[in-house]
Amino acid sequence: MARSIFLGSLWLVFVLYAFLGAPPNQPETLELITALSSGQWDGINPLVIALFNIMGIFPVMYGALLFLDGRGQRLPAWVFAMGSFFLGAFALLPYLALRRDNPTFTGQKNGWLRWQDSRLLGLFCLVALVGLLAYGLSAGDWGDFGTRFRGDRFIHVMSLDFCLLAILFPTLIQDDLARRGLGDQNWLLWAISFTPPLGAALYLALRPPTLEHENPVTSSQTPSTAEVSRS
Repeated sequence: MARSIFLGSLWLVFVLYAFLGAPPNQPETLELITALSSGQWDGINPLVIALFNIMGIFPVMYGALLFLDGRGQRLPAWVFAMGSFFLGAFALLPYLALRRDNPTFTGQKNGWLRWQDSRLLGLFCLVALVGLLAYGLSAGDWGDFGTRFRGDRFIHVMSLDFCLLAILFPTLIQDDLARRGLGDQNWLLWAISFTPPLGAALYLALRPPTLEHENPVTSSQTPSTAEVSRS
């Protein structure tokens, strides 16, 4: 309950700040988004390019946990996972606040879940993340980025969104560890928590497969005494 209240409050504060407290929109914002989305990056600060593209990698990383976690949730995890491609933490925080603990994966993985569970997907995220961080940090103009952060709502909110997604990833890790038979490896949770976001990507690239369990037998499925005697 405390976790849900904290994450729900964080979502509300982030929404209010993004619309009421962040710097104003700039006239060239739509043009910048169009250029970033279409790959027309000439003249754009590499830090902005890297940040924008990392915000497309984060939803893939979260999806590698959400689609498996969603098997045992009342909430349709895929809705929040897809929404995060467009809204980032605005879409993910409600799921994180409302989800229930889910340390066991029941049933069998289909092809989509096997892909989300694969180390290959994690390796893709790790390579892409390292490449984008190296490009942005080595070639970026920090002075220009600082000016944009202070005066451009798009850059400002996207930067805060990046920070939130990087530090909130461990909220899903403990159950993911348990679903893989690593529930007693608490040091992994701490290691990932203190090395965002590379620790999370490295975990996805190295984690063992999720353990599959048969659907639990419910009381309605348990044969009655009369049925046993007749058999």
